[in-house]
This record gives sequence, structure tokens and C-alpha cells, in this order.
Amino acid sequence: MNPAEQARSVHKRLLDYYGHPQWRNPLPPLDELVSTILSQNTNDNNRDRAYQALRAAFPTWETVRDADPQAVVNAIRPAGLANQKGPRIQAVLREITEQRGELSIDFLYDLNAEEASGWLQQFNGVGPKTAAIVLLFSLGKPAFPVDTHIYRVSGRLGLRPETINAEQAHILLAQLFSPQDYYAAHLNIIRLGREICQARKPNCPICPVNDLCQFYAAQARL
Repeated sequence: MNPAEQARSVHKRLLDYYGHPQWRNPLPPLDELVSTILSQNTNDNNRDRAYQALRAAFPTWETVRDADPQAVVNAIRPAGLANQKGPRIQAVLREITEQRGELSIDFLYDLNAEEASGWLQQFNGVGPKTAAIVLLFSLGKPAFPVDTHIYRVSGRLGLRPETINAEQAHILLAQLFSPQDYYAAHLNIIRLGREICQARKPNCPICPVNDLCQFYAAQARL
């Protein structure tokens, strides 16, 4: 089976196993952008704690933008790397204001996915994954974010060459999955990576896609 057929089979199998996933309620685009920057190199719980603390401390994004940098850093400490993320968030908010004349990125609704992704990635700290999350979950545009779980699982399955990096994997995996399947496939593969196909001790015998997996086949031959 070719990679596109394998991707479709993996997607269908995970739908049967996990069902159609539903993420949290979507945030407005700017809110999602800040939340996703907070999510970098941390887990969802820490991201949410930091995001809620930031919103509690500052009533608007304008006040975050103009705040004392240390106050922002203190608010987002639960997310980790606060000394990096705080200045990064404030810099992005300032640059958006300078470019757009207001603190809003709602105009991205009017762009296609490629244009919107390219615009977002001009900012320091906003790479393909962050841009894709904003596109998929807030703007409702086709994008396939590749986080650490998806990168690991797709490599083990053999959906991507082991030699390509995460940035290249965004392009390849978006080509393998159908745009209408991005949302469910993204969330279900992440769940598989968290619950079964873990980094250190993957529980291959119970995996619902082990018969489609190169890693499992190689282990069985040992």
C-alpha cells in the first residue's frame, strides 16, 4: 500500500477506535495565537493555566502588549520558558499593531490557508506548527499541525522518511491526508501517541494500527 492509502487506513482505523474527536471550543484567532505560543514545549494543562492567568491579569491584549515585561513573565510562568515566551508574545502583539493599525488578525479569515500561514510565520517564534494550529482550530482553514506526538507516530508508522524534520513533515503529511480529515486525524494521532505509541515504551500489542506499522513489523522480526 502506498503512503496515501496507508494514511487513509490509519485515519479510518483510529476513527473506529477513538471516534470523532472534539477539541475545546475554538478561540478567536489572536487568542489562539497567544495560547499556541504558550503551548510550546509544555503540556495542555500548563498552557491553559498560563493562558488563564494572563487573561486574569490583563483585561485586553493591548494591556498585555503595553505591560511591564516582568509582569507578563510572572503571569505565564506555569507554561514554562516564561522569560522567552513573555517577550515573544509582547513582540508579536506590537508587530501586529504596527502592521495592521489595530490588535486583530481577523483579516486572516479572508486569506487562503497558504497566505494566512505565511503571514503568521513572519513573526519570531511562530513556526509551521503554531501557524497550522491557528489555521485549523481558529480560522477553520485546512492545515495539518505536526507536534512531537504526530512526528513520532508518523515516523514509526512509516508515513514519512525518518530523515525529514518536523517542518518538512508538515508539508508531507498534509499531502497524505485529505483536508477534510485533518482535524480528526490530527487529534486522534496525538491521542494514540499519548496513550499507546509513547516515546519510551510504546504498547504495540494493543495498538489499533499495529498491522499498518513499520516499527511494529520490525520489532516482530527481532
